[in-house]
Amino acid sequence: MDKENHKEKRNINRRDFLKIVGAGTLSATALLYGCDNKNTAGSNTLQPSGTMTYRTNLHGEQVSLLGYGCMRWPTRKDENGKSVLDQETINQLVDYAMEHGVNYFDTSPAYCKGESERATGIALSRHPRDKYFIATKLSNFSPSTWSREASMSMYQNSFKELQVDYIDYMLLHGIGMGNDAMKEFEARYIDNGMLEFLLEERKAGRIRNLGFSYHGDIRVFDYLLSRNDYYQWDFVQIQLNYLDWHHAKEINRRNTNAEYLYQELEKRHIPAIIMEPLLGGRLSKVHDHIVARFKQREPDRSVASWAFRFAGSFPGVLTVLSGMTYMDHLQDNLTSYCPLQPLTDEEFDFLYETANLMMQYPSIPCNDCKYCMPCPYGIDIPAILLHYNKCVNEGNLPESSQAENYREARRAFLVGYDRSVPRLRQASHCIGCRQCEPHCPQNIRIAREMQRIDHFVENLKQGNVF
Repeated sequence: MDKENHKEKRNINRRDFLKIVGAGTLSATALLYGCDNKNTAGSNTLQPSGTMTYRTNLHGEQVSLLGYGCMRWPTRKDENGKSVLDQETINQLVDYAMEHGVNYFDTSPAYCKGESERATGIALSRHPRDKYFIATKLSNFSPSTWSREASMSMYQNSFKELQVDYIDYMLLHGIGMGNDAMKEFEARYIDNGMLEFLLEERKAGRIRNLGFSYHGDIRVFDYLLSRNDYYQWDFVQIQLNYLDWHHAKEINRRNTNAEYLYQELEKRHIPAIIMEPLLGGRLSKVHDHIVARFKQREPDRSVASWAFRFAGSFPGVLTVLSGMTYMDHLQDNLTSYCPLQPLTDEEFDFLYETANLMMQYPSIPCNDCKYCMPCPYGIDIPAILLHYNKCVNEGNLPESSQAENYREARRAFLVGYDRSVPRLRQASHCIGCRQCEPHCPQNIRIAREMQRIDHFVENLKQGNVF
């Protein structure tokens, strides 16, 4: 594929945008991927009919192109009304996935409020150990876990929770995060000797593949690749999707375009594992105009499937992770990879142009990972940002009090805000402490966004929009 043919087209005004996407089909709706307990995926999901596409890792093992991300397991209410992981449903999802060829499962001590490894271990332990690959991470984000003792305890606990005596894929988690990313990396893995320990564990066979997941400061990514002759990375996990391919840097100044990340791995023959192919669901909850554009071209294909085909079409990709909360999510993703129908050059161009159009309607790059939580002041940061993005995509962000849809959009935003976020957890209660910001993989300036959204809400309530 000739990358020079995919130059970005900018400066598209609203009238041109509507002309390109086809304003006559704006009623088309996307297949939604949520993190709450309402299944919005719809009932028209196609059933997988073919066989899974597999890729070969550096050791000659066959890995399913669709990997199961275990960060968004479904929940239920227990007898006390507390939200807990729904183990029965998790077991059903894992069983169905494995029946249809999925053999890669990615978890972390940090996922699902610390419960993901245990739930994943319970579900997988019901299957023969040689039928699946388990990936987990040394998620020692907090300074309280940077000591060798604390990091070692976290590492050893993963074996216990997952009910295994070896880990197929071990990751240094979230490399590049923090205000001083290199210093933080050294504190987490070098100064305490943990990286050297993990290298020895790989030699001993208790770790089969060693790699890292990257967010943020490109200098740390480049440094670790420059030491590849020593570390011999078996894989690297990166964020890759058709929006981040060219636009990651525009969306957030600290991010790096996925094109660069992938090509740096490809030239070293390091397999890439892909996270956020849907940007935390944002690429399945796109603006209605973008939905119409996809549906005009492929009426029976879900919006999400385009993103999965994009990620899977690069030959250096080993597996593409998806946090599939519901069976509909899993079934739809299976249709994308059972088997994969790689994108043509013309379809790549279509997606690059679509990404350029999406940049005309910028949303806040929240992936609902919840790393920012809990807020010490009780603010529901992800819910606030996701509601704002939802209104952007549905056209319910009033541009002015003179706009034709002003009353309808104003009501939709304010009523939806109160329904999505309890009053005591709304942006008005943010004091700007910024304790959340170093934990955000997308480097969102959360305090600034809270202030901006709060001002927008107050202006809406008073009828003073712009």
